[in-house]
Amino acid sequence: MAESILIVDDEEIIRESLSFVLGKEGFRVQGAANGRIALEMIREQTFDLVITDLEMPEMKGIELLEQMTLHSPETLVVIITAYGSIDTAIAALRKGAVDYILKPVEFDELIVKISRLLSSRRLTVENKLLRVELHRQYDFAQIIGQSPAMQRVFDTIRKVAATEGTVLITGKSGTGKELVARAIHFNSHRATRTFVAVNCGAVVENLFESELFGHRRGAFTGATMDKEGFFKAADSGTIFLDEVSEIPLHLQVKLLRAIELKEVTPVGMTMPISVDVRIIASTNKNLHKEVEAGRFREDLFYRLNIVEINLPSLSERVDDIPILVQHFVSKYSHEMSKEIHGVDNDVMKCLIGHSWKGEIRELENIIERAVIFAESTIITKKELPAFFDQRADAVYSFDARRSMKEAVDDFERQYISHVLRSNQHNKELTAKALKISLSSLYRKLEELNIPSQG
Repeated sequence: MAESILIVDDEEIIRESLSFVLGKEGFRVQGAANGRIALEMIREQTFDLVITDLEMPEMKGIELLEQMTLHSPETLVVIITAYGSIDTAIAALRKGAVDYILKPVEFDELIVKISRLLSSRRLTVENKLLRVELHRQYDFAQIIGQSPAMQRVFDTIRKVAATEGTVLITGKSGTGKELVARAIHFNSHRATRTFVAVNCGAVVENLFESELFGHRRGAFTGATMDKEGFFKAADSGTIFLDEVSEIPLHLQVKLLRAIELKEVTPVGMTMPISVDVRIIASTNKNLHKEVEAGRFREDLFYRLNIVEINLPSLSERVDDIPILVQHFVSKYSHEMSKEIHGVDNDVMKCLIGHSWKGEIRELENIIERAVIFAESTIITKKELPAFFDQRADAVYSFDARRSMKEAVDDFERQYISHVLRSNQHNKELTAKALKISLSSLYRKLEELNIPSQG
């Protein structure tokens, strides 16, 4: 979005001429006839820069400057002064103004000066946001899980983060693919650089090329100013292409070129520009099938799939549900300033037995809702959605007509199958988790007719 500028001067001709010139440069410009009006506007909205005269009725420029340090300290202030009032301009600089311009105003000089100041401000803001981002610690602490399946994910992240390899993160929606992408970035040598996340499923198709690679002013109807694009914005950092399968087929070759040659060509330009970005992509679709169906380029798939990290669904890491629940309870009780310590046993049984079609995102939403309605320090079943009552007895069904051996066999079959899935059908890890020998596990698999899936 273009920067906003407020022109403060009691001379209408100066306000209008400055507004016209700066508006032509793409800035959003407003005017105020004196310092009092300007201060009211500053209290109601945010401006990136204020250009103010010193000598005005009702409130002089110096007084406005002093008030702005209280109400809008991050707004840049440039003073307009006559040649004979340089001493006053210097006093204004000491009070916080960043620069001054002399009357009569030289428009070319003004544009250069304003552009330089706002460019510097953008860098300052970006650096501040980056420091905030780093302080959020997008590391392994943000990815909750102690199950063997998640430990393998952590191990892969550690290994791939230290490299420049392209990473493809796969898994169902809601499994935390962006958290993994951020963990890779913030554990790499690019950690102090920009991380740009692009939701490819949310970009309008006819704007895809412009959003990714940028455009030049006049390249198409509505292109009133240059746009750098996501790849250029991520230069020297990391770009995360979330749901990469949604990129239109005709643009996939340009993405392939950006990856292989490290260059992009903005719309409206014939010469490419160099970009140094690390690519991390994600998808909830089976890209093998997308390639077979002709919806995704095979060469792009293999270029993205240098390292694949497959995030297990909650059904494959049921052991992690209790610690995920406690994490979300702590998070939302803190955000809402409520003293909630956890959930009771009935709630935990419901959550463990639930089929989480929305994965971790659904679990988080359920806990957030429960914290909102919680009336004591422990969440109970009455704080859960009504459909949990309907499923409460559906986890295990008992048939009194069966023999004891049949009931025990059925329980063992369900339990071993669950532990197998949690360990991604790794039999050695499953036997260890069940605290039985590997040979005993193989015997159980055969006796109970449990599919081993390799």
